[in-house]
Amino acid sequence: MSQFFSIHPQTPQLRLVRRSVAILKAGGVIIYPTDSCYALGCMLGDKTAMQRIRSIRGAGPGHNFTLVCRDLSEIATYARVDNPTFRLLKAHTPGPYTFILPATHEVPRRLQHPKRKTIGIRVPAHPIPQAILAELREPIMSSTLMLPGEAQPLTDPQDMRTRLEHVVDLVIDGGACGLEPTTVVELSGDTPVVVRIGRGNPVPFSRLH
Repeated sequence: MSQFFSIHPQTPQLRLVRRSVAILKAGGVIIYPTDSCYALGCMLGDKTAMQRIRSIRGAGPGHNFTLVCRDLSEIATYARVDNPTFRLLKAHTPGPYTFILPATHEVPRRLQHPKRKTIGIRVPAHPIPQAILAELREPIMSSTLMLPGEAQPLTDPQDMRTRLEHVVDLVIDGGACGLEPTTVVELSGDTPVVVRIGRGNPVPFSRLH
């Protein structure tokens, strides 16, 4: 049975943040709030935890995870970023965007797009994941909390607890989150391409896929 933490959405309690990090480091799968939707998360490269997330999502081995980072310097460890891309990222992070970027060798090959060798990366503008990432000091592998056959992500932490307490290790109640996912922007080519329009404003990125 999972643990359930009520963490303040503006001033996260350090004690609960540290307990959340300990659960992640022990191989746990957590549910946590972001600036778009609630998400499932685990440690980078934890094969067992990632398979558990795929099972919860009803997703196959090709499911694309997002690498959730705390800041631009961490992004540069896991993605190749040139100067124009850096300026674009600086202007739009933190925020409800997922950026598709060329992966570095720090990203396990199984997490990269098999042909393009890219990885989805985001920096959320929400105090709870920011506090967890600051304490963890490395990224979280993440996927939107969307269950098989359902059209929208889960939004009520009590509902998450009831339905998923036997398949996750921690549910973090951080208050209400939205239903809109992030806007996804492909930055691995010559010009930005908006792959999915979500909560983030797509206007600064000129081309639509």
